[in-house]
Amino acid sequence: MPNPEVIVPLTAPRPRDSLGRPVRDLRISVMDRCNFRCPYCMPREQYHDSYRFLKSSERLSFEEIVRLTRLFVHLGVRKLRLTGGEPLLRASLSDLVGDLTSIPGVEDVALTTNGVLLARHAAELKAAGLNRITVSLDSLDPAVFAQMSGGFGGIEDVLDGIEHARRADLTPIKVNAVVQRGVNDQTILDLIERFHGTGVIVRFIEYMDVGNRNHWRPDLVVPSRELVARIAERYPLEPLERNYRGEVAERYRFADGQGEVGFISSVTQPFCGDCSRARLSSDGALYTCLFATRGMSLRDPLRAGASDEELTEMIRRAWLARADRYSEQRASARRSSGQEPKIEMYYIGG
Repeated sequence: MPNPEVIVPLTAPRPRDSLGRPVRDLRISVMDRCNFRCPYCMPREQYHDSYRFLKSSERLSFEEIVRLTRLFVHLGVRKLRLTGGEPLLRASLSDLVGDLTSIPGVEDVALTTNGVLLARHAAELKAAGLNRITVSLDSLDPAVFAQMSGGFGGIEDVLDGIEHARRADLTPIKVNAVVQRGVNDQTILDLIERFHGTGVIVRFIEYMDVGNRNHWRPDLVVPSRELVARIAERYPLEPLERNYRGEVAERYRFADGQGEVGFISSVTQPFCGDCSRARLSSDGALYTCLFATRGMSLRDPLRAGASDEELTEMIRRAWLARADRYSEQRASARRSSGQEPKIEMYYIGG
């Protein structure tokens, strides 16, 4: 087996893409399957019971994920996020967490989940070294929740998972809600009221045209500035500075001191200029943008016997050539004839 140890000094110059952006964050999809069928990600009519997901042999093994992650860390990655599909469907995920947190240079490991299975796994994930949890929860209204989850899961299971994450100190806990006009925008204050003063940070995400199957239209987007105004009518808000360059959420604190709320505005306020995220799909392809139309397989050369040096050079060259800024070019990109289909969100995580 090729040597997985450090192959370049951690102080060596790191690659920057064609727009000068470093690679600092790696999102790792560990599972393409999901136990929800959210219409904006995996519409139930298309991802039905007979849909062919990856075979287990087609997904990266934990050993392969760890090996590739080491190479990304050597190139500058410091933060990892495990995604899916639904990552908690992957058996023994805490073992992978333990391996990833032991990699020198990794400063933070987080996980995004729909929360249904979180209650049974929160403690073991924390014990393995997981730092933080983000839970996707689009509404507290049972009918709206059922509509947006494709009829799967239950609100109480998600809330129970959040409570177990709080007890396990997987903090700060963030709740992400994708907002669609006429679907769940009328329920946003319910989320604010539920988590106000609890330490849980609610973040509202503008509905994005990720993938090819969610029937996205601009009129379904509720601009973050509109949500800020709605919330501020009941809970006065004060703007906060970003925690770090490249943070995607615009942050506000409640004027009463009872926490904060965030807004992710990829449609109306694109943040491509500071994007430092690479994405590794569950079958080992590298994508340099959430809206990518193609990726580069790292699994195939890895399994064919490529050395760490060869794989590192592949990753480095892919990042140096990166010029992605889809959100800044959305209108012209969507008008472009012959555009290739974008990769689906469940395949590489949000």
